[in-house]
Amino acid sequence: MSQSTILRDKVKDHLLSQIENGELKVGRTINLAALSRTIGISVTPIREALSQLEQARVINAVPNRGFVVTNLSRTEAGNLYETIAQLEVMALESSTFETNDVAALRAQEKVLQDEKSLNARFDFHNLLVRNCPNTVLLQTLENLKVRLRFYEQRLAADATFFDSANRQNESIIQAIEQDNIPTAALILKMNWMTVLDHVQRKIG
Repeated sequence: MSQSTILRDKVKDHLLSQIENGELKVGRTINLAALSRTIGISVTPIREALSQLEQARVINAVPNRGFVVTNLSRTEAGNLYETIAQLEVMALESSTFETNDVAALRAQEKVLQDEKSLNARFDFHNLLVRNCPNTVLLQTLENLKVRLRFYEQRLAADATFFDSANRQNESIIQAIEQDNIPTAALILKMNWMTVLDHVQRKIG
């Protein structure tokens, strides 16, 4: 891996951490000079990282303002969640599960029930598809989920959101245990549509 790639990924990791912590909010302008000072990296790899995040529709390049975190919309939410649901279903359908994979899902389900956090929720979904052999599909999912975090930040303090979003997890795991991947995939898609309903009602 080249030095420029390492630096670019470090910038992306820093920005993703800010998203996860709620420090990087919708409508905020990203100050390149301040970001450069904070993480000790020159502006060039920072611009490369921001360009990649722009391609993922996380931010927009606005004339005379620089890079700004993109506003949320019901239409984009619908498109985003429906696309992620379809891609995760594809990834799940091409995956195989061993006993240790099911054990990992059950352990993460318990973490999610206890913590009710976005990170725990995303970790559960990552475990569901980690055995998918299609690395392009997994990378696409990862890129889309960066944007997804902005929509779900608004729901991070809502326990009822997590209860609703988590309700089908046990059924997904049981279907996987029974080697019934079509049923697991159907419940997984329903799970994403349940979350979309919460998000769109929050946007208003």
